[in-house]
Amino acid sequence: MFKAIATAGARLTDANSAPEHDARDNMMREVRAYRLSRVLEQLRLHRCPAILLYDPVNIRYATDTSNMQVWTGRNPAHYVMMFADGRIVAWEFHSCEHVWDGVSVDVEFRHALSWMFFNAGHEAERRAKVWGAEILDVLSQRAPGEPLLAVDRLDPFGAAWLQEHGIALLDGQALMETARLIKSRGELILIGESLRTAEKGIARMRRELRPGLTENEIWAHLHYENIRHGGEWIETRLLASGPRTNPWMHECSSRVLQNGDLLAFDTDMVGPNGYCSDISRTWHVGDGAATDRQRKLYELAYSQVHFNMDLLRPGMSFREFAQRAWKIPEPFIRNRYCCLAHGIGMVDEYPSVAHDVDWDISGYDGLFEAGMTVCVESYVGAAGGTEGVKLEQQVVITEQGCVSLTDCPFEIDWL
Repeated sequence: MFKAIATAGARLTDANSAPEHDARDNMMREVRAYRLSRVLEQLRLHRCPAILLYDPVNIRYATDTSNMQVWTGRNPAHYVMMFADGRIVAWEFHSCEHVWDGVSVDVEFRHALSWMFFNAGHEAERRAKVWGAEILDVLSQRAPGEPLLAVDRLDPFGAAWLQEHGIALLDGQALMETARLIKSRGELILIGESLRTAEKGIARMRRELRPGLTENEIWAHLHYENIRHGGEWIETRLLASGPRTNPWMHECSSRVLQNGDLLAFDTDMVGPNGYCSDISRTWHVGDGAATDRQRKLYELAYSQVHFNMDLLRPGMSFREFAQRAWKIPEPFIRNRYCCLAHGIGMVDEYPSVAHDVDWDISGYDGLFEAGMTVCVESYVGAAGGTEGVKLEQQVVITEQGCVSLTDCPFEIDWL
């Protein structure tokens, strides 16, 4: 059922008939209402009158507006204050109120003020005081006597000014990550649309794969299909070939693919509607067969992903999952992937589940819940080895277990 939900978006996206357009409009209204309700619920649970959002992904989730997402992630010139009663004040970049066109919310617009050095030079601290006075004025007018504000991201000048003027700050990122945790039926459809786009890009990469091309040339095909189908950006450039597959986390380069290489990649692709598709696969370059060593690495990575997928159940704690997870053979422990699994939505999200061996340093507990979308990870490459295999599968947790959201093929004939 969940796979069918995630696939249903293709019909709503591709159809041109009025009923299909109406159905899509209704679905988008439902998604926006659901996401807004999740944010307001967190504010009420924490008895917090308002949240100030700077993270462009949080703004997209809460309001379904976007404005130069990557640029505003570095340049805070697009921010929103949302009140627990649903009122919204939006500070927009110069003449950008039109980004709210088509979004049916009651919003008051103001002009964004940035005190980043790029915008303010040596006037940064003074501008931060002007910004703070306006934030305080908006908060006191709409939530008088409520000296508490959740903030997802704020530079030092701003945080210091608000605290000096009696405003206690709450971790807004925790509120937003919790709000984004459980996906609605409509969100699963939008995630499916992003995944279908990623699959087109992966298929194009596979068709074009051959010795003599560079890693960059192969990677460009994923970008092409993403942009062509209304996608937005790709968060990393994680594609490597040959000896660059070990250790993992080499970003793609001008290296020329050689016959017999392994090629591994991780899409990290923010596709249509702002939802992320996070798929990792490893292929063989050229016409020859994979070597026994390559096949063994692949078999281990495949086993890790599918063993851990079979474990996932709602109500299972992160700690139990880490303890029961597939045991990495000793030669591959040092180069293990940074986590066993992580949440996924508009981007990588809470939780990031640590390996058992890393628990004391980076582990934290919690519970898997039905409706969470998760990526199950594996990297297998020996310390000091010359090759490695990266695999990752995006799933949704259901009452019965987890269901894969992509049919992107594995190299089953290597097993």
